[in-house]
Amino acid sequence: MDQEIKLQENIIFGGGNPFVLIAGPCLIESEGLVMETAGILKEITHKLNIPFVFKASFDKANRSSIYSERGPGLNRGIKILDKVKTQLNIPITTDIHEPSQAEIIAGVVDIIQIPAFLCRQTDLLVAAANTQKIVNVKKGQFLAPWDMKNVVEKIRESGNEQILLTERGTTFGYNNLVVDMRSLIQMREYNVPIVFDGTHSVQIPGGHGTSTSGKSEFVPYLSRAAAAIGIDALFLEVHPNPDEALSDGPNMIKLSELEEVLKPIIEIDALLKGK
Repeated sequence: MDQEIKLQENIIFGGGNPFVLIAGPCLIESEGLVMETAGILKEITHKLNIPFVFKASFDKANRSSIYSERGPGLNRGIKILDKVKTQLNIPITTDIHEPSQAEIIAGVVDIIQIPAFLCRQTDLLVAAANTQKIVNVKKGQFLAPWDMKNVVEKIRESGNEQILLTERGTTFGYNNLVVDMRSLIQMREYNVPIVFDGTHSVQIPGGHGTSTSGKSEFVPYLSRAAAAIGIDALFLEVHPNPDEALSDGPNMIKLSELEEVLKPIIEIDALLKGK
């Protein structure tokens, strides 16, 4: 059984506990959208008894085009995330792209996320580890699951044992990702809780030329398959209207459909873990 990481009394990653949902819109598009989405997500997860962490990005630094919307930036973004945390009483995660950002966001977020493209950046990993926050590292699209051992060691050697690893698909030719479900088993060998990213796994990077495309209709199937193998958390990007989203719309789940997506995953998770 993998390491157990306790965020709150009712939010525990690993150790055979029910999966945690990490969810929210890809980008902080506005304070209103973030607060509305977070509030509805809290209602859904409370109804379904799912431990919940809210996620949204203050900056998308790896957009396909220089003209793509990136978000409100660090200072404004952190204020909005802090409002979600304090007014709605929801734990928070967001991603960083530079080592200097780690200490700044540590006062607000509960989990620091390392983007897949940056998962080998030693200075970024060390800076995140030094905050003593939980660090969730997304496996690079270009890496084999066993290559994540070095990533884990960088964080542990920096004095932080609170590590999550996320599977989000592997590059397969041009403009395509595939999920090798074996990686969920292989990365567990490093004694860390494992997360499955159901929405980024269906991306088609650069599929629209100046933006990323995706096949959101496959998200429920891949998420159920991952739950059947055994995961400690499920990462899903959701939006009230994905067709109008400023980032990752084609692979996001529509907020109104999320509850029905989650129900069979809950059943599979409970069956597998004997809960």
